[in-house]
Amino acid sequence: MAKNSTPFEYAPAPESRSVVDIKASYGLFIDGDFVDGRGSSFKTVNPATEETLAEIAEASEADIDLAVRAARKAFRGWSRMPGKERAKYLFRIARIIQERGRELAVLESIDNGKPIKESRDVDVPIVAAHFFYYAGWADKLEYAGLGPNPQPLGVAGQIIPWNFPLLMLAWKIAPALACGNTVVLKPAETTPLTALLFAEICQQADLPPGVVNIVTGAGSTGQALVAHPDVDKVAFTGSTDVGKAIARAIAGTGKLATLELGGKAANIVFDDAALDQAVEGIVGGIFFNQGHVCCAGSRLLVQESVAEEVLHRLKRRMATLRVGDPLDKNTDIGAINSAEQLAKIRELSAIGEAEGAERWAPACDLPSSGFWFPPTVFTGVTQAHRIAREEVFGPVLSVLTFRTPSEAIEKANNTPYGLSAGVWTEKGSRILHMANELRAGVVWANTFNKFDPTSPFGGYKESGYGREGGRQGLAAYLKSTGLKGGDL
Repeated sequence: MAKNSTPFEYAPAPESRSVVDIKASYGLFIDGDFVDGRGSSFKTVNPATEETLAEIAEASEADIDLAVRAARKAFRGWSRMPGKERAKYLFRIARIIQERGRELAVLESIDNGKPIKESRDVDVPIVAAHFFYYAGWADKLEYAGLGPNPQPLGVAGQIIPWNFPLLMLAWKIAPALACGNTVVLKPAETTPLTALLFAEICQQADLPPGVVNIVTGAGSTGQALVAHPDVDKVAFTGSTDVGKAIARAIAGTGKLATLELGGKAANIVFDDAALDQAVEGIVGGIFFNQGHVCCAGSRLLVQESVAEEVLHRLKRRMATLRVGDPLDKNTDIGAINSAEQLAKIRELSAIGEAEGAERWAPACDLPSSGFWFPPTVFTGVTQAHRIAREEVFGPVLSVLTFRTPSEAIEKANNTPYGLSAGVWTEKGSRILHMANELRAGVVWANTFNKFDPTSPFGGYKESGYGREGGRQGLAAYLKSTGLKGGDL
């Protein structure tokens, strides 16, 4: 071995693209069939290469009306179907997702930019688990604690983001269908392909026409879906600004809503924490999915007495992260989802430097094409810095320090958001105290970014309202009055 050589180099380990068949163009999925849209079209691109993947139909108001009418028509039969029969369809969908898991994972990584090991080992398994879980609830709704005769709401208009396209689809469609609702879902403009593949899965599962409808498009398509008078429930995951606009749009209409919005989570490390374990949690908390996570641990609060040691270990660990081809099984950090998002990350990072924070990133070679940003940490950050207050939604970590638990709580709660938080300590009593004091919908203890279909997820304040997942996730799609639902 040469004196200055590294012990070993990673050989490329690419996943094959041949397992997916990307069509040149896609229509809308309405009433059980793919149909041509009446609007224009747009392109979806591979963020790692900037190559055009497909032409996607942009649904017009007329298309939205057609989809909602199909969902309303299907609601009559679907809602009257015994729960154990609805469960069979959900079980079937879950099994097909498992069977086609490799295809779904590769397509998700191509269209979204996330590493294949995340889409393969995290996203797809949890997607299948959600359908399995809510299939189990379909014939047990009277035991959910929501009244003796809970009834479905009707037609649910669902809008999902680009950071977890398939997972957010499952979070919304699975409980809606289990409760007897029908769905019109709009995927994000930059990541429509796995939703359209899911439409094929619905066909493969012989799901009755109109129960699930997929309409693609940009913001105007989502606005038309929210505004449609025959939509009973709106479920949205995305930015706080859009969530506020939706809340204003449906005010006074009688429509129900679940809004899962932005976050600026505090990941709190105490001096008695297992530091190597905590460093792994910090890395997973902010660099998982390129930091495109609403509950990302983007604010690291570390106790002063161990701050220097934690930063030393963190930087050493960050230097081992591999940035590159999302389809390479060795890749840790993939591509930023879009040029627009990359510009936002660069802008806020530049502002962080201009405001006096110290920026550090490990040396890494970024690909020449595509949208890329290295894992980055800012030290010397105060609560006045914009990078500590605003959601960057990228692989950028802001580090602050604290001396006492009360100071950590005060700093952690000093944010308009309230989606998640993390606590690292060996003291169980401290974990319980912090969880009780932190104003966050989810508090992880000695771990971060762990999701399970049996556990509710949601936030407070500008992170939205309502819960998805678990028994609580059923409440968003049921009337609990004990009366019959409308249009039965």
